[in-house]
Amino acid sequence: MAIQLVTTAAELRDASARLLSHKQGRSQGLVPTMGALHEGHATLARTAVEQNDVVVASIFVNPLQFGDAVDLDRYPRTLDADVALLEEQGVDLVFAPSVDEVYPGGEPQVRVTAGALGEKWEGASRPGHFDGALTVVAKLLHYGTPGAGLPPSGAFVSGGGGGLPSYRAYFGQKDAQQLALVRRMVADLNFPVDIVAVPTVRSGDGLALSSRNRFLSEEQREAALVLSRALRLVEERAEAHEPLDPDSVRAMVASQPLVELDYFDVVDPRTLEPLAENCRKVPFRGEGLAIIAARVGPVRLIDNVPLSS
Repeated sequence: MAIQLVTTAAELRDASARLLSHKQGRSQGLVPTMGALHEGHATLARTAVEQNDVVVASIFVNPLQFGDAVDLDRYPRTLDADVALLEEQGVDLVFAPSVDEVYPGGEPQVRVTAGALGEKWEGASRPGHFDGALTVVAKLLHYGTPGAGLPPSGAFVSGGGGGLPSYRAYFGQKDAQQLALVRRMVADLNFPVDIVAVPTVRSGDGLALSSRNRFLSEEQREAALVLSRALRLVEERAEAHEPLDPDSVRAMVASQPLVELDYFDVVDPRTLEPLAENCRKVPFRGEGLAIIAARVGPVRLIDNVPLSS
């Protein structure tokens, strides 16, 4: 069956219900994206297809999470190519709404607030970013709820009981802080959806895939590889039960003149609070998450790697 493209919440609800009925489906997956898709998104889609009877992918460039209007305007829009990539992965439905469909009364007066977890790291560098991201993710999670769980009026039904299909949403581990915040929002607000994390996808040279990589020159891309090398060094130290020595990692990144480091640290993967005792002179034990962000030319890049010993 060919992939279907819908642009309104009503169309999505009806198409989802029809597909679940036609397939006698018991599960539905949602893959939220902003488009400009690459192999990382393809991996999210394939994972969702493997685990669900019906899969919806959304494509929406959310203005609420851009602090810079120029950055919003520059973000690539490649709908035809995106739909083709999703069809190759076996996705059933693409939901590509307009801004007016998602925010019919203009910018919402009531928004989801990320709280203290959203004010550090990326949130410190991009104030308000996570409030905007969580607000749209909340709406997309509602939109993507299995069609059989919604009455004809389109009102949201919580709880997921009564024999309704199971519901999962897929997010990349590369956006670790967003993933942590989405999980916190779903837990705190009782969304009837399971959040599935999919490991970061990298190019052959180690650079984490990102829609923004296309803006790097060849020289800048080569310089950006210091980020993944730095994370790999920390990972090797953790596996060897050695001190992680974050200061030496920061110095390694600082030695690359084309890279402006914003932050590097090792944090608790759930709270994103820095790990103090395990990082500098004490051999690493337990679990952690090494996170890094830097600007390379016009592009801000983020990356991370889970640590365990």
